[in-house]
Amino acid sequence: PPWLKPLISAKFFEPCNNHSSSSSSPAAGETAASTSAARIECNLYCLDCMDEPLCFGCTFCHKNHHVVQIRRSSYHDVIRVSEIQKVLDLSGIQSYIINSARVVFLNGRPQTKLAKGVTKTCEICERSLNESFRYCSLGCKV
Repeated sequence: PPWLKPLISAKFFEPCNNHSSSSSSPAAGETAASTSAARIECNLYCLDCMDEPLCFGCTFCHKNHHVVQIRRSSYHDVIRVSEIQKVLDLSGIQSYIINSARVVFLNGRPQTKLAKGVTKTCEICERSLNESFRYCSLGCKV
């Protein structure tokens, strides 16, 4: 799909240029500091517009669009399988369970050394994989 390369090359978790100085009311149980910090961080992406990453405040203009949330795991960007499998073939990509959710990494995570006994690696970056997979991330499959 045309949005895949822009998605995997996007820089997520940067402050929003449009909302970083605005203040918003906290939701019940949240502090103003935690709410504004979470809402100005660009961790959303509109598959319809294929533009820059979005913060929560930017999604108002994308109400009827397909917007996905990018998450972080050990400083690497991931997306939930349940969000992306409807619009993208994930066959051959190893998924992982992180915080009780099945995710795939957006980009490769090369390893400097292979563990002993590893028989299967990513065809692009040579990361160790389970036997039935060919790629460690969306970026390696592209």
